[in-house]
Amino acid sequence: MNDEPDARAPLGEDARLDALDERLRVAREQEEKRTRPVAGAEADESYRAGNRVLADLLGGIVGGAFLGWVIDHFAGTTPWGLLVMMFFGILVAFRNIIRMSNRRPD
Repeated sequence: MNDEPDARAPLGEDARLDALDERLRVAREQEEKRTRPVAGAEADESYRAGNRVLADLLGGIVGGAFLGWVIDHFAGTTPWGLLVMMFFGILVAFRNIIRMSNRRPD
């Protein structure tokens, strides 16, 4: 009995709206592909950094201890060469770790 269209009924389809929806969908897909993280890139980078820290610590301690032992063996200064060189090895390892942590990401 009422000739007016129902206000709650969906509007008729418009070609411009369909084209806009399609362009928005394509733009969203392209943006998602562009910003999608590479699988495992962050984990791989963190893993390498952790291995580098571990290698610096172990290398500093073991390298300093070995050099100190060699000095003690030939100079007869047991245990002072070992202790001093191990201390220097730890300092060098910490210095390398601090330098690595202060480096800006590329």
